[in-house]
Amino acid sequence: MNKTDVVNAIASKAGFTQKDADEAYKAFVSAVIEGLQNGEDVTLAGFGTFKVKERAARKGINPQTKETIDIPASKVPSFKFGKSFKDALK
Repeated sequence: MNKTDVVNAIASKAGFTQKDADEAYKAFVSAVIEGLQNGEDVTLAGFGTFKVKERAARKGINPQTKETIDIPASKVPSFKFGKSFKDALK
């Protein structure tokens, strides 16, 4: 399923026009990103939780040259599925 399929599903299930469904999709994605940028967890009951995890700086190896390189600390988005979501897939 891609973005177009999701927008079509939103439009048909909620009775929205394609344009309104696309705007709702964009607003949802934007709200999740803004929440994560502000350091908040975004929890959707029955679906899951979006979080930002911190990765510590570490050493790595360049596979081409076999040299040791420093990999800087970073922040990465993560998602943990909710129990209802997991149960629906069983």
